[in-house]
Amino acid sequence: MPQFKKEQDERDFWNTHDTTEYFDFSKSHRVEIEFDPGIEAPVKSISLRLPREMLNELKVLANKKDIPYQSLIKVYLAQKIAEEQKTG
Repeated sequence: MPQFKKEQDERDFWNTHDTTEYFDFSKSHRVEIEFDPGIEAPVKSISLRLPREMLNELKVLANKKDIPYQSLIKVYLAQKIAEEQKTG
């Protein structure tokens, strides 16, 4: 890993280099998160079927915003839920 004298030098470096070139993933290990008994995980995975065109449009929008498309879906759902709660 390169050493930098100034923060700006480090910023400039990482803007032109890929971090994966500097990490040895063979030494990494999976981290398991455990919750106390009776405590539910804060998120739940679900399966959701969407029309292909809708999913493609979501991916394009997410790419423009530079966020994962799943995160964009959560933002849109949260906004709609808040809107419905205000009117309902």
